[in-house]
Amino acid sequence: PVKDFGEKDFELTFMDYKLDEPKYTEFGARERNASYESALRVRTRLLNKSTGEMKEQEVYLGDFPIMTKRGTFIVNGVERIVISQLIRSAGAFFTSTWYGGKQLFGAKIIPNRGAWLEFDTDSSGVIGVKIDRRRRMPVSMLLRALGVEKNEDIKKLFKKIDTDTSTSYIDETLKRDTTKTRDEALIEVYRRVRPGDLATVDNAKQLIENMLFNFERYDLSRVGRWKMEQRLENDFKLNKKGGSTEYAKEERVLRVEDVVGVIYEVIRMNNDPEANPDDIDHLGNRRVRAVGELLQNRLRVGLTRMERIVKDKMSTLDPATITPSQLINARPVMAVAREFFTTGQLSQFMDNTNPLSELEHKRRLSATGPGGLTRERAGFEVRDVQPSHYGRICPIQTPEGPNIGLVGHLSSYARLNEYGFLETPYFKVKEGKISGEIEYLNGHQEERMNIASADVKATPDGRMSGKFVRARIKGTPGLIEKGKIQYVDISAQQAISVATALIPFLEHDDANRALMGSNMQRQAVPCVKPQAPYVRTGLEERVARDSGLVLMAEEDGEVVEADAIIIKIKSNNAKVEKKGKNKGIIEYQLNNFSRSNQYTATHQKALVRPGDKVKKGDVIADGSAIDNGVLALGRNVLTAFVSWRGHNFEDAVIVSEKLVREDSFSSIHIEDFSVDVRETKLGPEVTTCDIPNVSEEKLRDLDEEGVIRIGACVEAGDILVGKISPKGESDLTSEERLLRAIFGEKARDIKDTSLTLPHGKRGRVVGVRIFSRDAGDKLSPGVIKSIQIEVAQLRKIGAGDKIAGRHGNKGVIARVLPEGDMPYLPDGTPVDLVIDPLGVPSRMNIGQILETHLGWAAHHLGYQALTPALSGATEDEIRGELKAAGLAEDGRTVLYDGHTGEPFANRVTVGYMYVMKLIHMVEDKIHMRAIGPYSLITQQPLSGKAQFGGQRFGEMEVWALEGYGAAHTLQEILTIKSDDVMGRASAYESIIKGEMIKKPNVPESFNVLISELKSLGLNIEVKETRSSEREE
Repeated sequence: PVKDFGEKDFELTFMDYKLDEPKYTEFGARERNASYESALRVRTRLLNKSTGEMKEQEVYLGDFPIMTKRGTFIVNGVERIVISQLIRSAGAFFTSTWYGGKQLFGAKIIPNRGAWLEFDTDSSGVIGVKIDRRRRMPVSMLLRALGVEKNEDIKKLFKKIDTDTSTSYIDETLKRDTTKTRDEALIEVYRRVRPGDLATVDNAKQLIENMLFNFERYDLSRVGRWKMEQRLENDFKLNKKGGSTEYAKEERVLRVEDVVGVIYEVIRMNNDPEANPDDIDHLGNRRVRAVGELLQNRLRVGLTRMERIVKDKMSTLDPATITPSQLINARPVMAVAREFFTTGQLSQFMDNTNPLSELEHKRRLSATGPGGLTRERAGFEVRDVQPSHYGRICPIQTPEGPNIGLVGHLSSYARLNEYGFLETPYFKVKEGKISGEIEYLNGHQEERMNIASADVKATPDGRMSGKFVRARIKGTPGLIEKGKIQYVDISAQQAISVATALIPFLEHDDANRALMGSNMQRQAVPCVKPQAPYVRTGLEERVARDSGLVLMAEEDGEVVEADAIIIKIKSNNAKVEKKGKNKGIIEYQLNNFSRSNQYTATHQKALVRPGDKVKKGDVIADGSAIDNGVLALGRNVLTAFVSWRGHNFEDAVIVSEKLVREDSFSSIHIEDFSVDVRETKLGPEVTTCDIPNVSEEKLRDLDEEGVIRIGACVEAGDILVGKISPKGESDLTSEERLLRAIFGEKARDIKDTSLTLPHGKRGRVVGVRIFSRDAGDKLSPGVIKSIQIEVAQLRKIGAGDKIAGRHGNKGVIARVLPEGDMPYLPDGTPVDLVIDPLGVPSRMNIGQILETHLGWAAHHLGYQALTPALSGATEDEIRGELKAAGLAEDGRTVLYDGHTGEPFANRVTVGYMYVMKLIHMVEDKIHMRAIGPYSLITQQPLSGKAQFGGQRFGEMEVWALEGYGAAHTLQEILTIKSDDVMGRASAYESIIKGEMIKKPNVPESFNVLISELKSLGLNIEVKETRSSEREE
């Protein structure tokens, strides 16, 4: 309870809380650009101690975003994900330093919050301790201050372990210790922690009490207490509680036994030549903070601020009339929650390019963020792959860049235990038989076991065959007798993440390329006509189901109605029938062409027809990039590995016009453009279709409100919303002011501020949303209404688009060839894609070749091949499939050049490869500028596509032109094309009038240079000489 400063008058107690129903549905929140949140209300009781009067009241504590069924949060109409943080756990850790060929051990006690204790041993055998990074002192001094006063008592505690003949660590430490009594020790400790303050025994007692034994200031957390008990279990048997893992507040602060236990272990390790320090990067020592705990840590800050306000108000308000709602100001709590979800480092804009990217984003683990590491400080060790990562964090999928190794992904089967440590499942071995029983082990438990790999040969009843099996023997790989095996891996995909497990023949790919393959699958754009791969790993259905983008039947039943908007199923379940108001019919709304965060279209299409019978859990509607309930990120394409007239040199590829014509890789992209109608000082802005000085042609698609009609085709520069703003006197030109004076015309004092389609965009208007104050929408101050226009476009594949396979084999389309020019097979079939064969051997991603062979066989035999990652089809099996399909066993064939009709000199590898189109599309990146905006100071063109800027002509480019002596070209680039303000205006004029371009003037950068020299105190004057004087 919160008490007032004197703790005499008031006491405010929290009783319980409730969350209201959310104001909008998930869909409604997205439509209205609102948050999917519900109000938090808290019941409180205020006790007036002087009168004994009690007041109960419900207080509103702000709106909290609620997690949707898919694990996301909707904040201001945008889906966001809070990713989990991988952080060093609280508890005791043992470290070591080498000194003169001897390993000296130390320890750290790290709480969840509060002061750190760091122990170390120096070369003479003195064990010292630092409190909160302050000055070092002997540990005996700290023990005395904590109540172990006499030297004999201290020696007795460590008598059992301090047995080293050469050095007695306790004796050495006591020699160094200047204090003899508890009071002396307290004063010395106080001097070390608070140098410069007046040290009295009472002050010191209070300080230590607050620093280490007060729950407000020091909290080990239940994880920390559990880790302490685990780590110190071999010496001081701490009071083990049966079953329950909830620790009381008294148990979550430090205890004298903890300090003694840690010193005991340090001495033991110093005496043990085999001892090794703890590895801080081991996953047994790092834990995951999920969204709940991250938010809890932020709310603690908000509630502490609120508590301060409550205490202030208790002392200022009138005691007779005071109520809880007057005391509690919810602002700090709301501000902290809002900040966490909108600008927090771990709250990210959801990546939903396709179903896989969304799923993998939720499974992401980051070592950065508040309380974590920073990119600059993180060394090589933290980023590196660890043996304890096996089955917990994927060794392959991580970004390539400054975040490499700091951002990871959960392995396929990993889970979190109650303390936030990562665990992975194993089959238990009982009496030499693999049982069906599954047990989850954390990083430390696994290191004490012998675990066989998943490809162990076994009979149907689970007996392992052979005498020796490959296993990890207490963490190190090797061969071991089968009788000593305790556990068996659950699957070959256990160690890798979902995206990596979707790569067939992963075992034949180099790890760097597999990393690119995993990351690029998350960038695949959903095609209009998706196609499941011929060569699958078997995980595709599971990914599609778990992504939350397919609809699944909730109960057995029969389809009553199915169209593009809704599916109705009559349930066979009697319970549903009684409960539902519409006679046991369950309705499923389909999502139609809505915009994803990455501007791709998400769309669901029904797979069932009226009259179909469905079972619970059946897929009844596909999402985008899903084909009949199977993840389909791209298309199967007939590929030939051959060099073709240098057009596919390096990583360029050639595609057939057929892929463009048949819309194989076409995708839909939806962007929204918005405009605010504001109240200005000179009056309100108005949306209208009557805009001054604009041709009828441009206004033909606007309605009387000035908003474009749905279905209109728009190009860059077209008006989407016609809007006019009032214009002040100062904005008029001198001619207009003259006309005003003569004719007194007051009418047209407006300027055109319409919303137009930006440069480089095109498409068709598919949606218009209008938000206004009158309709009750929340708008920022000064805005009357806000209009959002959605423009969709169908993008066909073309030169400059980036495509990629699943093995990190990426390339850019260099040319779209007519079908007749493509190389063709002996039966006349032209191939769809031509890839340079030289890109394969050096990159060592041979998986793509095996996939091509097997895909060719699967296409001819009419099935989908399932070949799981890391335990896929062998070469012999592929040869057999090719033979069965009536193809050459080496997967190669004679290929004819479409230009000449001649066969190529050698036989060529041809087959079906799965290819994806990535989000890096040429239409988003292509950019050109003639005239545009200039920077204010230097008067040079801006840079970047967003600012409609130009290309930088840098120092080295200038050298190139100087090298060729192209003086006039260079002068033109450095003056009239850049920052010669007068020159560029007159050059533009000359071009329009068709005259000769005049000579350049002084560029603005010269004036900037002179100003900079003036700022250094050098007065520079420019002396101009006329050209006639120069010639003399």
